[in-house]
Amino acid sequence: MTRPRLEVADVVREHGAAFLARYDGVLSPQQRRALSDIAACRTATLGGHVEACDRCGHRRIAYNSCRNRHCPKCQAGAAAGWTEERRAELLPVAYLHVVFTLPAALGPIALQNPRAVYGLLFRTAAETLLQIAADPRHLGAEIGFLAVLHTWGQDLQHHPHVHCVVPGGGLAPDGSRWIACRPGFFLPVRVLSRVFRGKFLARLRAAFDRGELAFHGRLAALADPGEFQRRLAASARTGWVVYAKPPFGGPERVLKYLARYTHRVAISNRRLRALEGGKVTFRRKDYARGGRPKTMTLSAIEFLRRFLLHVLPAGFVRIRHYGFLANRVCREKLALCSALLEVEPTSDPVAAPAITEPKEIGDVAAATNVCPCCGEGRMVIVATVRAIPAPRGRQGRSVLEPAGLDSS
Repeated sequence: MTRPRLEVADVVREHGAAFLARYDGVLSPQQRRALSDIAACRTATLGGHVEACDRCGHRRIAYNSCRNRHCPKCQAGAAAGWTEERRAELLPVAYLHVVFTLPAALGPIALQNPRAVYGLLFRTAAETLLQIAADPRHLGAEIGFLAVLHTWGQDLQHHPHVHCVVPGGGLAPDGSRWIACRPGFFLPVRVLSRVFRGKFLARLRAAFDRGELAFHGRLAALADPGEFQRRLAASARTGWVVYAKPPFGGPERVLKYLARYTHRVAISNRRLRALEGGKVTFRRKDYARGGRPKTMTLSAIEFLRRFLLHVLPAGFVRIRHYGFLANRVCREKLALCSALLEVEPTSDPVAAPAITEPKEIGDVAAATNVCPCCGEGRMVIVATVRAIPAPRGRQGRSVLEPAGLDSS
């Protein structure tokens, strides 16, 4: 695997100082850390080791990865290992894909209260799926699914939504049989949309009443209960997008999908096309025109501002499991599903492990320890490279302000 010609790290290194000069005061600690980690990833700043081929003597320096979950380089390797661990959880049924999207009017509230609002987005999407699936008028079964939070659109603007990957069926209420959904159809999206909207707005209002939401900058007026209620009422009058995509097919196709989606960051290095004259050009899909490929050009500072909109709060879990895939019941329920479907588990199913980024992710040769020069020898570590610490700057405040990074 060759290194992309252009990386997000190149934008950070070349224009990070100018970006900080403008936005330093409104960066959260996590955003500042993401910038510094991405810039330092696989450079002498983090140290590494020297490897030598035991056959031809070829040497190379392998620098350490930053392990930041927002780093485009680190997440590809993290996805590969995590996806393989999911293999034991897959069932021999068609899988479906349901997307729950937060309306644009509530996006600014999410930016200023990401932990609370993104948590509600997960919770209400999950409750909606579980409730409608359990209704005998629809499926009448206990389902299980994996949910992944994405907060971006193709243009890097704020667009929070949850992708749910769902086996096409579930367990009967008494656990006696597997209930399959109709071919090509899972649950009615119009019903899902209305229930999702009602649940989310009720929980958001409850969070406001408990004092769990904070507003500042352009949203300061929402601290008034009347203004907040008017924002919710306006959101209630709009249609909320719940999208059911066509079925995936079997487990192997699901694995490929998970490898692409679960550890995705706001933009991959492969989408970058140019960094010239203080501007970044990247590929995007125009979904208004059926996913037609196009390019977009932004100033480097605006590119970094949009990129950092999608840095999550520290410790926030962006991949979650529900229903019969929830950690506390995964082992028992998956065994029951396999028995009802008359298949043997591929391995002992276990609860989903904590997600961690690998310590080092190199190219294919580094990952396999095969010499990239002769192709026959093995690369072995012969020396270490000490890290060169970068100067540490001051931390910014821990909230996003509309006058700074907020796009409201």
